[in-house]
Amino acid sequence: MDRIDYPEIMTRWLDATEQQHWRAWVAASTLLRERLSHELQAEHAISLSDYEILVRLSEAPNRSMRMSALADHTLASRSRLSHQIDRMEKAGMVRREACPSDRRGQLAVLTEDGWDALVAAAPTHVEGVRRHLVDVLTPAQFSALGQASRLVADGLNDCEADRVG
Repeated sequence: MDRIDYPEIMTRWLDATEQQHWRAWVAASTLLRERLSHELQAEHAISLSDYEILVRLSEAPNRSMRMSALADHTLASRSRLSHQIDRMEKAGMVRREACPSDRRGQLAVLTEDGWDALVAAAPTHVEGVRRHLVDVLTPAQFSALGQASRLVADGLNDCEADRVG
């Protein structure tokens, strides 16, 4: 397919190799998330997003976190996170509590059932990450992927901070 050229717009088009790498990254990242989520859903009836929330809460002091901070840590919109927490609360994995330091804020708190779900699902998730990503790459490739991903994430976070601030 021919590239569309707009003479009035100066665009640094991707060359064939860059385009190939870009499309491979999009496919790999999309397929990896879908596979990991499918495995968790099939074996433990939780999504990858549920799992990420359970992990973040398990690592937080008192296994609780302000909803706004949890949204930031899980890269979810506050609205999306609120709906997900509603669903997880109905399943008994989390509960909401008023934030003692701010009456307007709410905490998401990991319940014992949520902890049990995380403990049960963790081996499935870790084995999936290992099988579908870590073991597919050499240690040097995995390190390079991590370093490159950190640079991209930091750059995007900087852009977001500039946009908001």
